[in-house]
Amino acid sequence: MNRNLRKLLCATFCIGLSSLALAQEHKQLLVAEPGHNVGYLPLYAAIQKGYFSDLGLDVKVLTMESGSAHTNAVLSGQAFAFIGGPEHNAFAKIKGGELRSVVNVVDRGNVYYMAAPGKEPKPGEDLASYFKGKTIAVSSYGGTPNSITRYLLKKWNLNDKTDVTLQEVPTSAVPVTVKTGKAQIGVGGEPAITQGIKQGFWSEPFYKIPRELGPYAYSTINVRLDAIQKDPETVRKFVAATVKGLAFVYADPEEAAKMARKEFPTMDLDDLKATLDRYFADEMWSKDGSISAQSWDTAKAVVLQAGLLKQDVAYDQIIDTQFLKSLSN
Repeated sequence: MNRNLRKLLCATFCIGLSSLALAQEHKQLLVAEPGHNVGYLPLYAAIQKGYFSDLGLDVKVLTMESGSAHTNAVLSGQAFAFIGGPEHNAFAKIKGGELRSVVNVVDRGNVYYMAAPGKEPKPGEDLASYFKGKTIAVSSYGGTPNSITRYLLKKWNLNDKTDVTLQEVPTSAVPVTVKTGKAQIGVGGEPAITQGIKQGFWSEPFYKIPRELGPYAYSTINVRLDAIQKDPETVRKFVAATVKGLAFVYADPEEAAKMARKEFPTMDLDDLKATLDRYFADEMWSKDGSISAQSWDTAKAVVLQAGLLKQDVAYDQIIDTQFLKSLSN
């Protein structure tokens, strides 16, 4: 074996060992999500940009669409974190589970109200009067659009059984329910909003929750309390990388759109663009990962009114902002 060949083999072997050592150093973390959603783009972007990897974390996302499976995956230790509203932490708290929201992703309620053409509220019309007597197509009880609808009805002193008719259907069936005239109002988000407008099912949203309710802890990153207690450094790194992902999406929308296209390769380009445009216009994502007391107060009021949360749960019992605060120090 000549000298050059020996050098080449040695170099290849050393590179292999270095790569193996690097892989072993990276801590593998699983994040459970309730659905693969454009709303979670800052998290996906942080993964694609290598922000987690730069901090020694190998983060994977697993979609778990059945009910509270994403929450249970964290409670059982199968996943490091889940993305979803902090109300899930409150539900767990009441049952003895200890979960904490550590960084925000979606800080606005991703819910909009559309009316069938010709059924829109008149300019300046009182919304309580407008909704009274209407049939509303909305997702099933337990889903956030349904909960927000019940919250609004209560706010407007309308009875959800006698003053309106809630046509509770699968989310995908909301547009057709309005199209066929079985409901005058549809509740949903993108890309269904734009699809429905194009097909003449309804008009542009007349009531936008992101603007009307303001800060709303809609989708936070949540971990077990013992993860914070036993391995705070990993949680700190995870929070730091997520915040970088949020900042990147707002700083470079064009590049973020390319990442969204990579993340959702089968999604219609027009639908993807419409979704991103609305997210940016309504500032759906948190800009710094903060979880304000106001954002939990709003989310809590919604699930309390809907009857999903049976008792009050305080902010500091389910939300831990120590890692966010450490980033600004």
